[in-house]
Amino acid sequence: MPSSSAPLVVKLGGSLHASPTLADWLAALKRYPRPLTIVPGGGPFADAVRAAQPASGYDDETAHAMAVLAMEQYALALANRDDSLELAASRDAIAAAQARGRIALWRPSAMVAAADDIAPSWEVTSDSLAAWLAKKMGACALALIKSVDVVDGALLSEIVRKGVVDSALPDYLDGTPLFLAGPSSLPRAAALLADGVPPGAAIANFPTRKFA
Repeated sequence: MPSSSAPLVVKLGGSLHASPTLADWLAALKRYPRPLTIVPGGGPFADAVRAAQPASGYDDETAHAMAVLAMEQYALALANRDDSLELAASRDAIAAAQARGRIALWRPSAMVAAADDIAPSWEVTSDSLAAWLAKKMGACALALIKSVDVVDGALLSEIVRKGVVDSALPDYLDGTPLFLAGPSSLPRAAALLADGVPPGAAIANFPTRKFA
């Protein structure tokens, strides 16, 4: 069973950047009483990188590096709107922020650039990068907050097939318990998080909620 003192990693989807629910999700995440790291999605910033690639002609490795920087843009935007979030670019900085009782907001570019186990591919989106960070940190779980719902017990292979998560996620998850939170998860999210429980549907083949 994962340690209740282990950090929780939450990927906050870039698709929520203009949603009125973003403020509600941030308020719910603040209720979590244990170490918490937010991984930003790429959102419209990563979409811009993808859209410009055909005309500009940069390769996928360059595009991936640019998309990781797009995640940093979303992180900066989130930090600007909520001063309870502390930008952190390294594991030490993440730990220091959490030691001060802050929510760590990951700036991924430095760690991703230094990693030799991350494929520079469009298949490796912020979903897989969040899973990679969760594994590195020994997280109790990874929760992906998205704009779509899945049923509790959904198969990881099925949500990959439907494009809900990226196709590389199973390779990077490597046993970390996975939850996927969509709009229907929001009403109960604050109460669950206050109890130290990740919100969302538990994805099949991973441990269910045993975090108390």
